[in-house]
Amino acid sequence: MTVSHRAPEPEAAPGDPHTPGPEDATVTTAEPPKCPTRTRAYRDGEVVAEGFPAEHLHEVLARDERCVVWLDLFDPDEADLQIVTHEFGLHALAVEDAVHDHQRPKVDRYGTHLFVNVYAVSVRTEPLDVKSSEISMFVTPRALVTVRKSDFDVDTLIQRWDVGDHIDRAGGVGFLLYGVMDAIVDGHYVAIEALEDLAEELEDRLFEPRRGFDVRRRGFELRRALAALRRVVAPMHEVLGRLMRSDMRMVTDSLEPYYQDVYDHVQRTAESVESARDLVASVLDANLTEHSNQLNEITKKLASWAAIIAVPTAVTGFYGQNVPYPGFGTYGGFIEAVVVMGLLALGVYALLRSRHWL
Repeated sequence: MTVSHRAPEPEAAPGDPHTPGPEDATVTTAEPPKCPTRTRAYRDGEVVAEGFPAEHLHEVLARDERCVVWLDLFDPDEADLQIVTHEFGLHALAVEDAVHDHQRPKVDRYGTHLFVNVYAVSVRTEPLDVKSSEISMFVTPRALVTVRKSDFDVDTLIQRWDVGDHIDRAGGVGFLLYGVMDAIVDGHYVAIEALEDLAEELEDRLFEPRRGFDVRRRGFELRRALAALRRVVAPMHEVLGRLMRSDMRMVTDSLEPYYQDVYDHVQRTAESVESARDLVASVLDANLTEHSNQLNEITKKLASWAAIIAVPTAVTGFYGQNVPYPGFGTYGGFIEAVVVMGLLALGVYALLRSRHWL
């Protein structure tokens, strides 16, 4: 194998985010990645090679200047990224972000490449949970390198690339990047549709007999799931907006309408998330109000019965005095007391009933 040699790069200024990292003579000198990898090479939108080892990346690119490649790495460490670090001179900060989890969705621009970090999501309804899969990407003029931290349906992504005949497949890396972003944003929209359905179901069941369905618990679960989805979806405006900027030189004129379509989907998804959050919040508020109304009704009924019971208590207290009164010590006095208690209690009951307290 012929090993080509490159002129040494000038020493990078420490901490300069726009200066690439160290670059070796060829990727063949780098340690092959031990993590699972997938590779593809495209020429004018057509697949010309697939499944080749990552250490042959330089050879594939050197063979044809019109060729672009896709390299997928599953849960790599820094040693696994040596292949692309040496070939494209990736910045150390970008490599660090790709290896470490829980980076925010963003686009960072470096001297020789872009670093893109996004999240794919899926929703499980029982128990309710939003699962996110972090995906980092190094975007260079001739390569798209995806770094997956967890499971993501790569086969579906490849199918999108293969059946995208209506798109400018000759758009190079921009075409590959569009496929990834479109798949991720579509997944966001599917997730919010599922959560919207659950929120509407929650609203429908608010005034139905509960029968073991806890509206408050379900509402808090939905609110937590929507908050998790919002953290992923909200920054996508900025991510797509930066990718579409002309100074990035990633989106050709023929690809711009498709990126704009993805951007519109991002906006619609973000609006749907906010709408679902408002719906869940209103349902929780209505549920709290309903509980307060029920408590008020119970309090009114208890107060009403207490008033009714107070009437005979007052009468018996009056007739229990130790001084003589009309009917004192006679059977007629007892009957009179019972009649007075009954009439007064019925009168109070009728009064409270007319005012809808009972």
